[in-house]
Amino acid sequence: MRIRVLGAAAGGGFPQWNCNCEVCRRAWSGAVPAQTQASLAVTADDQTWFLLNASPDLRAQILATPPLQPRRPGRDTPIAGVVLTNGDVDALAGLLSLRESQPLAVYATGRVLATLAANPIFAVLNPDRVARRPLPLGQATDLLTQDGSSSGLRVEAFSVPGKVALYLEDAAIEQRLAERSEDTVGLEITATASGKRLLHIPACAGLDDELRARLRRAPLLFFDGTLWQDDEMIRAGLGAKTGRRMGHLSVSGPDGSMAALAELGIARKLFIHINNTNPILCAGSAERAAVAAAGWEVAQDGLDIRL
Repeated sequence: MRIRVLGAAAGGGFPQWNCNCEVCRRAWSGAVPAQTQASLAVTADDQTWFLLNASPDLRAQILATPPLQPRRPGRDTPIAGVVLTNGDVDALAGLLSLRESQPLAVYATGRVLATLAANPIFAVLNPDRVARRPLPLGQATDLLTQDGSSSGLRVEAFSVPGKVALYLEDAAIEQRLAERSEDTVGLEITATASGKRLLHIPACAGLDDELRARLRRAPLLFFDGTLWQDDEMIRAGLGAKTGRRMGHLSVSGPDGSMAALAELGIARKLFIHINNTNPILCAGSAERAAVAAAGWEVAQDGLDIRL
C-alpha cells in the first residue's frame, strides 16, 4: 500500500489567506513551506487511487502529484473514489473539482451522504456517473475500481468523539460536543493482499477507552494535529473558541493527544490537519522538537509512504 499526503494543513491552509499571525508570517516570508488543506491519497497497486477527503485545494494537489494525473488520451483519471470522514467544508469542497462527468464513487456515512444530498450544488456530480456509497460504521467495505472490480483496498469507518460540521450547528450544539455519531469518523484502510493498514483520524475531540483500544499497536496513524494548545486561537487574538469547542483535541498538555497516545505502541504516528496557528508547522520550533521527542512526525505536503 502506498500513501501520499496531498495536504497537511487544517481548513484555510497554511498560511491562511487572511492571517498574518506569528506562524503564518513565517510562511508568507518563505521561511517555512506552505501547506494545502488536509487530504491523503492511497493505492494498493500504484494504478487506482482513492482520496481520503477532498479538500478545497484538490486541483492544486493533483497538479503537484503526477500519480493522480491523467495517463491516457481523452478524459481519464486514476482516481476511482473519495472517502469522506465528515461533512466539513475542508473535507468535501474539493468534490466540486471532480464534476466533469467522470465515473467516480463517493464513500461516506449515511449522515454525510444526506448532507451532500441536501445541498443542490453537489448535483453537479452527475449521479449517473458518481455513485454515492454508504459506509456503515464498523463494517468493512471494499473500495472498487471504476469498472466495479476490487481495488485491493478495504475501508472500515468508525465513529470518534466529534461534532457536526460548523454550518450544521444549532443552538443545542454545546450539549453535543465530543459525542459519537456519523458526523465525525475515523478510517481504517487495509490492503487486502498484504494485510497492511493505516488509520486516519483528521478530526477528534477526545480519546476514550474504545478509541484507545482500536489504536493500540497500529502500524501507521495519521491523527488530528489541529492545535498545539486548547486556547491557542484565543491567545493569538484570532478567535473566541477553544479547540474542544471546535471539535479538536489539542496536541500538548497532560490531556493532549501526545500524552494520551504515548503508551499504545503505535509504530508510526503523524499529525495532520494542522491549523495555521500551530507552531509545529515550523521546523526548528520548540514545539516541533517536543513532537519529535515524543515519537511523532508532522505530515507535510508530498510525503510518500509505502507499507
